[in-house]
Amino acid sequence: MHGIYYLLLLMYTISMEIADPRVQENITEMACFLAKTKDEKLINDFLHCLLTPSEIADIAGRWALVKAIKEKKTQREIARSLGISLCKITRGSREYKKPDSAFRKIFNDTGDK
Repeated sequence: MHGIYYLLLLMYTISMEIADPRVQENITEMACFLAKTKDEKLINDFLHCLLTPSEIADIAGRWALVKAIKEKKTQREIARSLGISLCKITRGSREYKKPDSAFRKIFNDTGDK
């Protein structure tokens, strides 16, 4: 019975455009909920329930990119090890270099400088 519900869920797509104010509202709300728990397993389970396998792989790749930039690996090293384009690496690197970078702040706030 659960398999049917899962298939129906996969067939039903939720579509919001980035300009829709509900996008930021929901992202902010989700961030608040995630910030309230220190249970890594719960967060992991939540993300696997929320995201498709493809979305999980995409987010994992983006996180690997941010960590590689933090470790000061060259763009060519990153491209070779992660198999991603220099354009994506450049975008991530630009974000990391911003004075108010959320990427750097997350490492500083968690003590992983």
